[in-house]
Amino acid sequence: MSIPALTHFVDIQSLSKEQFWGLLELAKELKDERRRLGQNAPILAGKSLALLFQKASLRTRVSFEMGMVQLGGYAFFLSPQEIGLGKRESVADVARVLSGYCDGIMARVFDHAHIIELAEWGSVPVINGLSDYSHPCQALTDIFTIWEAIGDPAGKTLAYVGDGSNNVATSLITAAEKVDMAVRVVSPPGYQPDPAWLAEVDADVTVTDDLDGVAGVDALYTDVWTSMGQEAETEARLAVFPPYQINEALVERTGNAEVKVLHCLPAHRGEEITDAVADSESSLLFPQAHNRLHAQKALLAHLLGGIPLEIHGD
Repeated sequence: MSIPALTHFVDIQSLSKEQFWGLLELAKELKDERRRLGQNAPILAGKSLALLFQKASLRTRVSFEMGMVQLGGYAFFLSPQEIGLGKRESVADVARVLSGYCDGIMARVFDHAHIIELAEWGSVPVINGLSDYSHPCQALTDIFTIWEAIGDPAGKTLAYVGDGSNNVATSLITAAEKVDMAVRVVSPPGYQPDPAWLAEVDADVTVTDDLDGVAGVDALYTDVWTSMGQEAETEARLAVFPPYQINEALVERTGNAEVKVLHCLPAHRGEEITDAVADSESSLLFPQAHNRLHAQKALLAHLLGGIPLEIHGD
């Protein structure tokens, strides 16, 4: 049985479990190929990818650019000043213009509606590099990293500690559901996932403000307490989140000597995570960051190169 091909990569919700696992398997295949041969086959030779950025990012830009290079293609960066997405020029017009120049569009934006509009009006694949609602590339990488580090995620439990209302938490919860992994969101009141949204998600999720929620978990995950665009809330957030810092005491509170720690980066060391944990043997921060490259290559190989997704376990 074949897995239906993706047209775009807008959010995790729109993927089936088979499609999600197919991307994980393809990421593994491409990573193994490069490790084994020192290079990937140039399956994207002659292909180009436009990188639209409203929000800056080290990992998103470099992983997509190098992903295209390593697969034989070409990527070009478009700054906010060059595009003025939705201001200088309508999103629909940008989508149609770029569709005539390149083979795919990756956009990292504020408003999720801009991603939807790019996909609606463009005639090439659109990849959501991040929006205020969703960070699907990160979530794909996170599950890939967990799978690589601790084995099959099914039946495992991850605790997300910190701002459970942000785009990273939202995407991670949805991605965990695709691989039958449970999630405990440990967040202060006012910063927990929207109950209405949770009611629509078919996932094993527990929400609590009690730090004992980390007991027995297989992985801990955190993100910055104040995301880009929330700078005006910094002072208020710094007054609320310190008890939710991932530090050595919280790691010990899991009761699991093998627990792994993840962070999507950039990290505000000394706030949501301490140096002692970030640089410990439990930390997956840098393997996780490096895996952005392999997860991105899976998306590019499938969406731009037509590489089919394989059934997990075949």
